[in-house]
Amino acid sequence: YLENDPFCIYVVVLDQICTPKVLRYSRCHSWTVTLLIYILWHIAIADIVILVDGSWSIGRLNFRLVRMFLENLVSAFSVGIDQTRIGLAQYSGDPRIEWHLNAFTTKDAVLDAVKNLPYKGGNTLTGLALTYILENSFKPESGSRSGVPKVGILITDGKSQDDVIPPAQSLRDAGIELFAIGVKNADENELRAIASEPDNTHVYNVADFSIMSSIIEGLTQIVCERVEEQDKEIKESAGQETQGAPQDLVTSEVTARSFRVSWSHAPGSVEKYRVVFYPATQGGRPEEAVVDGTENYVVLRYLNSLTEYQLAVFAVYTSSASEALRGSETTLALPMVNGLELYDVTHNTMRARWSGVQGISGYMVLYAPLTKDQASDEKEVPQPEGLTDLQLEDLTPATEYTVTVYAMYGEEASDPMSSQQTTLPLSPPKNLVFSEVDHNSAKLSWEAASRKVTGYRIMYVKTDGLKTDEVDVGPVTSWTLNDLTSATEYEVAIFGIYDEGQSEALSGSFTTGKNQSDSLRVEPNWKGKDITNMAISGDVDSFLLSGLSPNTEYEVMLQAVFKDQSESDAVLVVETTRERIMQLNSFSMHHTAVVQFMVRQAVRGLQVQEETTYSLEVSWQLEDPKVDQYRVTYVSLTGDRNEESVLVPGQQTTVLLQPLLSDTEHKVTVTPVYTDGQDGISVSSVGRTLPLSAPSNLRVSEEWFSRFRITWDTPPSPTLGFRVVYQPTSVPGSALETFVGDDVNTMLILNLQSDTEYTVKVISSYTTGSSQPLQGTAKTLYLGVTNLNTYQVMMSSMCVQWQPHRQADLYRVVIESLLNGQKQEVSVGGSASRQCFYDLTPNSQYKISVSTQLQDMEGPAVTTITTTPTDTTPPRHPLPTIPPAKEVCKAAKADLVFLVDGSWSIGDDNFQKIIRFLYSTTGSLDLIGPDGTQVAIAQFSDDARTEFKLNSYANKETLLDAIRRITYKGGNTKTGRAIKHVKESIFTSEGGVRRGVPKVLVVLTDGRSQDDVNKVSKEMQMEGYIIFAIGFADADYGELVNIASKPSDRHVFFVDDLDAVKKIEEQLITFVCEAATATTCHLPRDSGFRMMDMFGLVEKEYSNVEGVSLEPGSFNSFPCYRLHKDALTLTFFNYDYKGDFQTVTFDEPDIKKMFYGSFHKLHMAISKTTARVVVDCKVVGGKPINAAGNISIDGVEVLGRMVRSRGKRDNSAPFQIQMFDIICSTSWASRDKCCELPGLVRTTAFKPTIQTINRPTVNRPTVNNQQPTDQQSTTNRPITNRPTVNNQQPTDQQTNINRPTDQQPTDQQPADQPTI
Repeated sequence: YLENDPFCIYVVVLDQICTPKVLRYSRCHSWTVTLLIYILWHIAIADIVILVDGSWSIGRLNFRLVRMFLENLVSAFSVGIDQTRIGLAQYSGDPRIEWHLNAFTTKDAVLDAVKNLPYKGGNTLTGLALTYILENSFKPESGSRSGVPKVGILITDGKSQDDVIPPAQSLRDAGIELFAIGVKNADENELRAIASEPDNTHVYNVADFSIMSSIIEGLTQIVCERVEEQDKEIKESAGQETQGAPQDLVTSEVTARSFRVSWSHAPGSVEKYRVVFYPATQGGRPEEAVVDGTENYVVLRYLNSLTEYQLAVFAVYTSSASEALRGSETTLALPMVNGLELYDVTHNTMRARWSGVQGISGYMVLYAPLTKDQASDEKEVPQPEGLTDLQLEDLTPATEYTVTVYAMYGEEASDPMSSQQTTLPLSPPKNLVFSEVDHNSAKLSWEAASRKVTGYRIMYVKTDGLKTDEVDVGPVTSWTLNDLTSATEYEVAIFGIYDEGQSEALSGSFTTGKNQSDSLRVEPNWKGKDITNMAISGDVDSFLLSGLSPNTEYEVMLQAVFKDQSESDAVLVVETTRERIMQLNSFSMHHTAVVQFMVRQAVRGLQVQEETTYSLEVSWQLEDPKVDQYRVTYVSLTGDRNEESVLVPGQQTTVLLQPLLSDTEHKVTVTPVYTDGQDGISVSSVGRTLPLSAPSNLRVSEEWFSRFRITWDTPPSPTLGFRVVYQPTSVPGSALETFVGDDVNTMLILNLQSDTEYTVKVISSYTTGSSQPLQGTAKTLYLGVTNLNTYQVMMSSMCVQWQPHRQADLYRVVIESLLNGQKQEVSVGGSASRQCFYDLTPNSQYKISVSTQLQDMEGPAVTTITTTPTDTTPPRHPLPTIPPAKEVCKAAKADLVFLVDGSWSIGDDNFQKIIRFLYSTTGSLDLIGPDGTQVAIAQFSDDARTEFKLNSYANKETLLDAIRRITYKGGNTKTGRAIKHVKESIFTSEGGVRRGVPKVLVVLTDGRSQDDVNKVSKEMQMEGYIIFAIGFADADYGELVNIASKPSDRHVFFVDDLDAVKKIEEQLITFVCEAATATTCHLPRDSGFRMMDMFGLVEKEYSNVEGVSLEPGSFNSFPCYRLHKDALTLTFFNYDYKGDFQTVTFDEPDIKKMFYGSFHKLHMAISKTTARVVVDCKVVGGKPINAAGNISIDGVEVLGRMVRSRGKRDNSAPFQIQMFDIICSTSWASRDKCCELPGLVRTTAFKPTIQTINRPTVNRPTVNNQQPTDQQSTTNRPITNRPTVNNQQPTDQQTNINRPTDQQPTDQQPADQPTI
């Protein structure tokens, strides 16, 4: 027993019960002891959260090594819902939970999650990540258990970009044991600041990712020790104090982003109060705040506005927590912007300003035109917190804009404040002047509008007329209007014409003058008579009509005739001549009539305006005191109503006509009615009522796969409600319709087809009818896959692949034969992107459809049609001639197996490249067959197929020809199953495997396996197989490392593609041939201890080494194994982790042969679950065992003793020890070549008189090529390699240990059973 030795030494004594006690742990995962071993791998229950740095500095290749490290780390623990729980978070710029402590209940599930851990990328904010796991991982809802030790393990490769000290301190204060692992550029001072004390056991710093595995053993050992200490401390501190829940939950100081929660203290000694809060809406993520037990309130901040939160307050005691005190509170709405004002408006700019809001992160300003054709031209401008004034530019002239301002609180926005303003029109011309006005022309003059004006548009109309004349002129400033009517008022509008459009009008009016007429034309008319025309001089203003008939009504029309022969409007007078007067006394008679008449006029400036949907306003001008009233008649021009009339007093010149039909032309006639009851001249005009007002500004939002929302602006006129009509644009059929009230201006339309454009109409409903529809289109989102295509199309199979939909829950994949209608249907997960179908008919057309499913929705099927070929045999590329053997391979003698990936992802072309690689590699070998290297090849996908066995070919020519004939298999990637196939079906005696030659396996794959590779690979490595792993394309480097033997730099190869395999071919061939040549004993041995050298047992016959006792009776609880004389068996026994005594017995034929004659080498390989026996470097058997219990530090190891020794006499059996080693690897027994043994001779005729005991790990050399004599072999020789002395064997005296007597037991007196 070396007290201060730096290694972990097992010290051996003889003990009465023959069970060893181990001084302290060895820093090995597992180890082989040539005599006996005891394994301790006990882990107390714990909650372990691993925090992994996923920043860009790691890199994808190194992150594979991190995954491999995590797999090995997780494998070291006993994972279960009632055992150790493991959670993991990954961080960079922001942390995220990969899985919680309660996410998985088995170790395999955790390992699968580690294998599929995605690389995150980003910055390195370690402090934020530490706070994140405290607030999210070590919580009851995340699986953290009270009264259970808690451990945090950080893995990082660099210095944090934020402060790590306060978050780390918070974790340690919460009772979490922190371990910090740094790689490459990690800051060791920072690691020390994070980790718990002491630093020498909690801080690890390695130079590169490739050597991270070297710290796993020490890390797991310390974690286990600290977990046990924590567990003890927790149990010791747990008392029977009074406990209970807090009371009287009160919320106050409620704002949009926070509120205060207070409560009455819980009884007893409360360490902390834990306040859990989450939004009441479905899917809200729980958060929590923790305060000291002396506090009775907390202010919850950074909440969502206008949200109801559920609350739960727990009192946390030393080893437990109380029931929850529950309640709820709703936050207020976020403060919004006030006082929005739009000012300084020009034709293309305006400014917006508003009152500032406190506590915001900034503002968001949105503005858009309100015109229908520009409704989607919305722009947004973010504003910093301090700026409340903004100029909006590049606006459209004469356009109404809506401006909306939001107060921003991080990613959350307040309610909006909106305002509308219209930009100014384009600059019109100025200062309209009329000159040179006569009876039929006028000159217009104005000031230019702008230098950018391209011309002007002049529009003019008689004041009482209906027809508008228009003329476009160039960029002039004057123009003369001709062919006007004399004595008539004209209204004129002049517009500036620009590239952008037309400006507002510059308006004015003038009246043409009266021209001196050459004559007046009078047309008297009466009933039954022709019209009489007469012309009179233009300079008179009265005329006497004579020759009229008495008592006759005449209409007299007077018109002015001008020099240019134009005529004025007619003036109409109606009058009746008097009766004839006769004077009889003088027999005389008047033949003329004295006319008294009243001039009757027509109204002027008749206008029909102010149109609405159901009324027209009529106005006119006439200054005639003799008019008593006006008769206004109106009738629709459609003829669907009779003419109606209304009388208006003479002093009134306007009237409102209602109710009228909407959107209908009406003829309106105004006739003056004079005081004598006669009508004046009637004047008519036409007006049109407006159509029924429709909604405006149709908007679409909240588009989803089966719905969208429409919103509209209501019309100014009161409505009964709105009809919403919608139907697919491209699908015929009846439209769907629904009705909403007049107070509704938005609607969520449900149950729609995905990826479909709909025509939507919104119609206002009135008492008198419906408005014109407000129409628009809206489209649902696409619920379907893209880039659907087939690949690997074979005669009886094909695969289909697609670009996944990011929202999909499932895909329904259907393949249908267009020949006979047969179908296959399968549902795959939402993350799937491919599916293969088998058992198809050659030369048949198939339709494959993929339908995307989301919740209860299914999108339209996406289809493709493909025809299976009649012959898909790929053309074989010519291979080179038989290559010569390489020098390094000329001494190679091994059983070499190539395991080739033949999955669909390889493809025909790449598979031919693999064939050429195999051809080249095997061609480099020298002698093929039983006397040289035997080669077998297996191809795998869903299952493995042996192409040929090790003993199939005995020369290079036939071997290479067989390689050329290998055909492509196709399928999925089940690498683990394939490796097991190689072990069980190829490396067998039937397959041609030979004893004593290296067994080499070369695995080629292009992707991650779809099953587990670790178990079978580890088993083969432990049994001495040499495994090379070659990966390309999408292969997982960490998986390759797990498959291959160690060291990885000799056994793992990775290239981007098969074209680059030439780069590694030479090195691979060299390493494979070196492995195939390694038939000597000089293999690199794993670390361990040469016990014979430690205690001087080689040089001294009866050496009393300090710390070594050869006397029985001192110790009583150590594992060992015993050889049974009568049954010829070997028994291993110890105490397991529960303290139960366990034994396993081996009685195979190879065990029994050790009782006779020859030297034998025995390995006992003890792992955590198995005891395995190897005799003469051949595996004899293995049996399961429970993990060993705790190993105390005051014990020793037992080499050998008599089981039934009695009395005070020392009856220890004499034996020679030639070799006694403890090897820190369970695979050493498989790799050992047993070259110390001169021969493997089974002596069946000789049976010694002394009971022969097992001689593990023994090779006794011969003396002059002779076997040892009977006298020499009568003692027990365990684990021995006996050296010669001057070419002579050592005597019994030289090699016996503790040999008190030479007397041997006789057959009549059974000997005690010796054990080793």
